[in-house]
Amino acid sequence: MNKFRSCIGKKIIPISLYFFIALLSVSCGTSAKVTRLQHQDTHAKLELSNVANDIPELSVSVAKRDTIVVQDASGKNLLVMKAHKDAASGEMVATEVLDAAVVTSRFQNLAERNGKVDISFQIIVPEKMQDSKWQLRFYPDMLVLGDSIRLDPVIITGKDYREAQLRGYEQYDRFISKIISDSTEFVNLNQLEIFLQRNIPQIFAFKTDSSYVSDEEFFSNYGVSEREAVEHYTNRNAQIINERRKSRMQDMYQKYIKSPIVTEGIRLDTVIMASNGDFIYNYIQPVNVRPKMKRIDVILSGEIYEQDRKVFDIPNCPPLTFYISTLSSLAVDLDKYLSKVIERKVYANTASNIDFELGRSEVKTDLGNNAEEINAICENIKMLIDNKFFDLDSITVAATASPEGSLALNSSLAKSRSTSVLCYFDAFAKHYTDSLKRYGGFSIGADNKVSREDQHFGKIEFNAITIPENWEDLDRYMVDDDFLSAEARNSYFSFKNIVNLDEREHRMQQEDWYNYVKDKYYPSLRTVKFRFFLHRKGMVKDTIHTTELDSVYIKGVQFLKDMDYEDALEYLRPYNDFNTAIAYTALNRNRSAMMILSPLERTAEVNYLLAILYARLGEDQKAVDCYIKACRLKGSYVHRGNLDPEISHLIKAYGLNKVIDEMFFAPVL
Repeated sequence: MNKFRSCIGKKIIPISLYFFIALLSVSCGTSAKVTRLQHQDTHAKLELSNVANDIPELSVSVAKRDTIVVQDASGKNLLVMKAHKDAASGEMVATEVLDAAVVTSRFQNLAERNGKVDISFQIIVPEKMQDSKWQLRFYPDMLVLGDSIRLDPVIITGKDYREAQLRGYEQYDRFISKIISDSTEFVNLNQLEIFLQRNIPQIFAFKTDSSYVSDEEFFSNYGVSEREAVEHYTNRNAQIINERRKSRMQDMYQKYIKSPIVTEGIRLDTVIMASNGDFIYNYIQPVNVRPKMKRIDVILSGEIYEQDRKVFDIPNCPPLTFYISTLSSLAVDLDKYLSKVIERKVYANTASNIDFELGRSEVKTDLGNNAEEINAICENIKMLIDNKFFDLDSITVAATASPEGSLALNSSLAKSRSTSVLCYFDAFAKHYTDSLKRYGGFSIGADNKVSREDQHFGKIEFNAITIPENWEDLDRYMVDDDFLSAEARNSYFSFKNIVNLDEREHRMQQEDWYNYVKDKYYPSLRTVKFRFFLHRKGMVKDTIHTTELDSVYIKGVQFLKDMDYEDALEYLRPYNDFNTAIAYTALNRNRSAMMILSPLERTAEVNYLLAILYARLGEDQKAVDCYIKACRLKGSYVHRGNLDPEISHLIKAYGLNKVIDEMFFAPVL
């Protein structure tokens, strides 16, 4: 006691007081920093990501020039370009388009494709909000159609905070390591054997005896049970202590592990080693789009923890809004009545660019883009065979060649290629129907006997036709070409009077523009076109006269509106109308959609969908022309154009909003 008092006299402070002072200083430091956060209104930011869309079907061509010629309502040509008026000279000067480095908008337009969108945003945590002793927990919430959906949290952990977590786990592991799971460890086997050997050697003999002795027999022979013998040499105190440790496992877990490390359901848990700047996390969330889903709002809440104690509620930042544009919204409600004559036979067409080696006709899947093209045709054939409402009767294959070479050679080559393609897909169709028969359904009767439900498929007839030289498509390309001069195009069409096709080709070869035409358009002339002949299931007569609504078409349109594009196409394919073209476009089957739209009346809807398709194919001139015509016919497409990435690209590349304002909305003087 005197010693203790002497220590006090010498102002020696007890060790526990040091811990109290240290704890108090830490608490004061935390409180001061939290107070600064409150007074300075420091909070995390939620910003749009400046990340390019990587969905393949949304990729659009880069403008090869910054000018395009379009016509206004009166037919006058206008030059469209990205430009501004120079203050000094008053002249229009083309501007260089620069990508924005920082996105400051609070909303973004998203294009749904195949029923999905990706919302992308950034969680930005300022340096002032970071501390090595803290853990920041951020909770993004998605507001959709009145529902709130919590996304995976983002956790930012300070270095000291994580080290404290790990120390807690180490302490708990040391406690767990002291718990004994094998009960035999409490038995002093060595002492038990010595006792038996000295006092009851008959029992000790059982150690090496492999015969089975029941507990009753053991007790009757020696007056003590096996359990009593074992318990006599069991360390009961150690066993009691061990059981006590087991009962305290949950309490010790809570004592040592105040803030568990969570690994499930977390988007990110990163440890900040040093707070030397703002922390930015790019958050990408795929979303399945539902009918009537026009917008998605994202809000961000958060908390700051120090050990197991929440020290600060992070203020909510302004929400982000994502407006969703769907191709399904272009669907047109058309009531198709069966009062008109319904043909038993229907047709479905598609085209494919199958490459062949020079002068050869074999179908090679490893040549050019053949694998993708052939796979698309195979999928088309499978869907027609599986169709619930139509039977596939026959397929006509027409192969075409370019004018290069003699007509006789091209005729033979096109015929050979048609036959080669026909045989390839005929074998595929037979293999597919055979597999459906082989793996058809089965049923189990009341007698538990299994019977097969054989599927019946009619024979699909394949026919080959030949178009030796594809002058028709070449004429169309030349009419639409915007690179050649008017003189060059007139020169080409003057050769149309030459009946001998070999002579016509020879005369073209003498012209300066021939190599350009050959390199750009001839490869596209070597195509394979398919025509599918179908008939309606269960329909015997060639025509039916009825006044009932076509429920098949109505279902197809509803599938289209619900963004179930595969089923929509299955129902709408035979109709080959505008809604069918939307389904093809939504599935990125652009050539099939273009074939349907080409003969249709150029309404605002048709022009707008054509603008999307031309933009995907990199034909900016035609895309801009169709878009402006759509806006002229229906003003709502001026706003709609900003929602679809294909059109939005054109608007930005050529400054179309200003052009449209001048063409359609300029005040009358």
